Amino acid sequence: MNVPKLRFKEFDGEWTKYLLNDLVDFHNNQRKPVKETDRISGEFPYYGASGIVGYVNDFIFEGEYLLLSEDGANIISRNLPIVYKTKGKFWVNNHAHIFTSKSFISQEFLFQYLEKINYIPFNSGTAQPKLNLDSIKSIPLFIPKYEEQEKLSDLLCRIDKKIQLQQQKIDLLQEQKKGFLQKMFPKVGETQPEMRLDGFTGDWEVYKWVDTVDISTNMVDPKNVEYDEFLHIGPGNIESFTGRILDNVNTVKEDNLISGKFHFKAGDIIYGKINPQLAKYTLVNFEGLASADAYILNAKNGINQQYLYTILQGEKFYKYSVSVSMRTGMPKINRDELNQYNYLAPNLKEQQKIGEFFKGLDNKIEVQKRKLQLLQKQKQGFMQQMFI
Repeated sequence: MNVPKLRFKEFDGEWTKYLLNDLVDFHNNQRKPVKETDRISGEFPYYGASGIVGYVNDFIFEGEYLLLSEDGANIISRNLPIVYKTKGKFWVNNHAHIFTSKSFISQEFLFQYLEKINYIPFNSGTAQPKLNLDSIKSIPLFIPKYEEQEKLSDLLCRIDKKIQLQQQKIDLLQEQKKGFLQKMFPKVGETQPEMRLDGFTGDWEVYKWVDTVDISTNMVDPKNVEYDEFLHIGPGNIESFTGRILDNVNTVKEDNLISGKFHFKAGDIIYGKINPQLAKYTLVNFEGLASADAYILNAKNGINQQYLYTILQGEKFYKYSVSVSMRTGMPKINRDELNQYNYLAPNLKEQQKIGEFFKGLDNKIEVQKRKLQLLQKQKQGFMQQMFI
């Protein structure tokens, strides 16, 4: 039977099968692409396949519409939303389909439903994934009566609002951290920070990376069975700018590794040397093997490890790493360039306090991110159970 696994108790009966073309009115013929060089900056959102890609001084649509990405890798990867809601005045290029729902379909219900769909079977692209108009018109959807659509939409909207508020909490904490990183380290040409933890005074001293940071050369053969169950960490497993380990990590055995990898232990810092503009760094609490595209770092000679990790997160080190890596081909920072870096540090006790302060901030952010993940999983669960 065409009924969902989970349902509000006041509703029964089968859902009706439609094609998307039966449910919406398309407005693709009104779209107008404008080259980036020809756009005049203004107040109106300019939409493409990935949502708002800029703002322009004119509009071609006004009102509430739905946009569905027409092309791009996200059709397959789904790292970003694929359906967008619009409101007010805006412009759309030819990389997003635009439509409105018919009178018997809740537009909010359709928005939620279309975000749930797997679009791979409707991909008509080869080198570049693409959803052409004919293919999306034929997407089958099972639709309940309007009252049930509205009730489902209301539930999901309430969860979306919670997700939005939770994301705002995370954004606020991250902005606060960014501000502390700027104020708790001396500005260029100065030897004392603008903001300081209680009980500390005096100038900071210059330290050389080469004298205070050990860059591991301990490479091992991952084919050795003793490493089979170790986790394998590379830059692709680390969230940019946060140090957070993503949930895409495999064991050494699962990744079927062949070439040499760096052996790291709990408390080591992993720093991605390829594309330093992505800011891939993490301080691990477990043992494992790291990609050859990363360095294993450990502080020495009067520098605290947690403080060193905080240095990596600062604007000064970031700008340096990006500036020296911009060579032809793939951007990369090598050992010699790291060893030429100098930085300021206070006495060891103050370093420890600074490291603990930022670790505490990171822990608060992580708690809020876990709450966000729970809300997202809750919504995903409802979508799986309450839709066909």
